[in-house]
Amino acid sequence: MKHASLALALAIAMVAPAMADQALAVSKNCMACHAIDKKVVGPAYKDVAEKYKSDKGAAERLTGKIMKGGAGVWGPVPMPANVQVSEPEAKKLATWVLSLR
Repeated sequence: MKHASLALALAIAMVAPAMADQALAVSKNCMACHAIDKKVVGPAYKDVAEKYKSDKGAAERLTGKIMKGGAGVWGPVPMPANVQVSEPEAKKLATWVLSLR
């Protein structure tokens, strides 16, 4: 029984980071254009994490793109500014996206 509890705790710990800010992404309507593991209108979050995996300034840059929008990095469809997202929320979302490798 002790091993089952440990296995369950480890499974929860491994899933928790992936779910940590998905609720925020859903509440801010990010998931209307993005998904974790497939392209929708914008790139998959896992593709974003992979692209920026060795970029030390990625979290700061993505925070700005989340808030102000951007264009040209992932194709011709621009990402609009997300005025409903505060800077702390954008930082949280950027950090979460980058953790999804």
